[in-house]
Amino acid sequence: MFDIKTNGATIPALGFGTFRMAEDDVKRIVPKALETGFRHIDTAQIYENEAAVGEAIETSDVPRKEIFLTTKVWVKNYRHDDFIASVDESLKKLRTDYVDLLLLHWPNDEVPLAEQIGALNDVKTAGKVRHVGVSNFTTALMNDAVELSDAPIVTNQIEYHPFLDQSVVMDAANKLGMSLTGYYAMADGKVFENETLKAIASDEGKSIAQIVLRWVIQQNNVIALSKTVGEARVVENFDIFDFELTGEQMQAIHDLANENGRIVSPDGLAPYWD
Repeated sequence: MFDIKTNGATIPALGFGTFRMAEDDVKRIVPKALETGFRHIDTAQIYENEAAVGEAIETSDVPRKEIFLTTKVWVKNYRHDDFIASVDESLKKLRTDYVDLLLLHWPNDEVPLAEQIGALNDVKTAGKVRHVGVSNFTTALMNDAVELSDAPIVTNQIEYHPFLDQSVVMDAANKLGMSLTGYYAMADGKVFENETLKAIASDEGKSIAQIVLRWVIQQNNVIALSKTVGEARVVENFDIFDFELTGEQMQAIHDLANENGRIVSPDGLAPYWD
């Protein structure tokens, strides 16, 4: 495992995500992930599993201080007082007095961005969060967030997989000293059908999932979130630090991107993408 150092934060390059994961699965699989070596756990208010994540961390053998824990404030909670109250509720559910990273989950122009960023800074000043960031933000919104924030914005968590070119957002993040955190790396399962990825996996003696996760973290200041409810797959997904993809292999995977690659773009939440 290696870390990404970004705007004052040190973040494990490989995280374990819990999107659409039932509470019973969380309680079973998160301790397994921690036992395997994962030290970066990602959840969100809207996932409705923060309490299960908190219980899983508490029952694991890994001390809380060794875990990089991320959660996200939902868009309905962006008004300042609602924001503060929602963070307090998240901390209670997560059974901790701080999270390592707190993100704005999606853009929401019904509440001024300055108010959202102000609330992020307030919970950081209060010691409830160590670092702050954003998710699903465009380059323009990233720039605005950085300008408005007293605290460094350490990451933008975005959809990222071989079929979606995020180079514009990546360039913007690098200029701002931010990392990107990629979710949906398996493109909702589409990667497993791809012949290029099958060939690279065969050449390396690795699974397609391992190839894709390695491709993500081998890029500059990019963090990958893996996700599975299978115990064997947890171990497999973590086993990506004993090989490197060549420049040619990296480029071949980049070349899979296409204009229709985006999968996550919910009505009423998605901005006008870069």
